[in-house]
Amino acid sequence: MMIPLNWVVGLGGALFAIGAVGVLVRKNPLIMFMAAEMMWNAAALVFVAYARSFHQMSGQVMAFIIIGTAAAEVGIGLAIIVAAFHHRHRLDIDEVSQLRG
Repeated sequence: MMIPLNWVVGLGGALFAIGAVGVLVRKNPLIMFMAAEMMWNAAALVFVAYARSFHQMSGQVMAFIIIGTAAAEVGIGLAIIVAAFHHRHRLDIDEVSQLRG
């Protein structure tokens, strides 16, 4: 039994919206990165759902590209967060945005 396409797209939209709210509302950069990852995964889910619906492999290829990009983003972002934590000993986006030079 196949799940209807509009349900999967609705789930992807809901996950993306939850991730967007998490990025906009939270001040902790780790939580913001987890919310951004949720947005990336929602996009990958929709790509895979459409690819399965149309019997093409392009959606799976895009999902792998999304996963790779998200992994690179997390690697760089976590390095920046660790460097900011060592400098300030706190994790707050408002304080990180005040860092200079």
